[in-house]
Amino acid sequence: MVLCTGSIAFDYILTFKGRFRDHILLDKTHILNLSFLVDDLQKRRGGVAGNYAYNLSLLGHPAAVLATAGTDATDYRDWLIAQGVDCQGLRLLEGEMSATGFTTTDMDDNQLTGYYGGAMWRAGALGLDDAPPGVDAVIVGPNDPKAMQRLVRESRERGVPFVFDPAHQLPMMDGSDVDDGIDGAWIVIGNDYELELIQERTKRDMKGLLDRSEVVVTTLGRNGSRITTRDGAVDIPAAPAIRELDPTGAGDAYRSGLVAGLLRGLDLYAAGCIASLAATYAVEHIGTIEHRYTRDEFIARHRDCFGTEPIESFWAS
Repeated sequence: MVLCTGSIAFDYILTFKGRFRDHILLDKTHILNLSFLVDDLQKRRGGVAGNYAYNLSLLGHPAAVLATAGTDATDYRDWLIAQGVDCQGLRLLEGEMSATGFTTTDMDDNQLTGYYGGAMWRAGALGLDDAPPGVDAVIVGPNDPKAMQRLVRESRERGVPFVFDPAHQLPMMDGSDVDDGIDGAWIVIGNDYELELIQERTKRDMKGLLDRSEVVVTTLGRNGSRITTRDGAVDIPAAPAIRELDPTGAGDAYRSGLVAGLLRGLDLYAAGCIASLAATYAVEHIGTIEHRYTRDEFIARHRDCFGTEPIESFWAS
């Protein structure tokens, strides 16, 4: 079972049919004041813990959530349970609102996001003892920094493999927090911008990151991803999308696919291809967890994208 931590949230997704760069005057960034008339607004279930868990469930891998949310997430919890996700570790707190994100996406898939933490700020009260038994790995996603620190420490102390995925919480973490997060990590992951921030905060280059962790993954959007270990780097192509509607949540789907593939014994390239296709399904829908596929649909599409890599052995596990 993979323990998915981070936020249980609601996402307001706004679509801007223009390009941010056309509205930013480089000599006026010290008084930046931008307003965009958006073309579409959607409210969806989201939050990284829910996103990870849903995608793992789609891939047939057991998943559990460890998170705090408000009572406004009661229906969301029930929906996750109906998808096969273990929600014993999801605490709904009276008098609190669930975390809420507001993301605006432009035509180049660039994103601007504002985030209200809400009940997430009390996630530090939960540790691995609050999770169901039988945890094989922990995804430490963006969360209350105290919760992230606790989960990293407990995973390391107990010898449980963990993924360090700080993402949009990086601005709230100092160098020592980030350095502690990579210490002993199974996987450190982020997009190319986030990996630059991680290296800047820790004052470590890629070799330095790999001195402290086993695997470093850089996601590159349409350009695929790169999985780096001490033995070298493996480039993973992006799975072509039938349509590109919304990139929000694609990174979380990728993480779920990668973890599931590696836990099922696939090599880095094969696991990366699972992750790549899982991410593309998310891109093709508005919202982070609105996509769906069957085992047979995933296998057929994987063959179309990547040939006959060991996809059937993944599903047979």
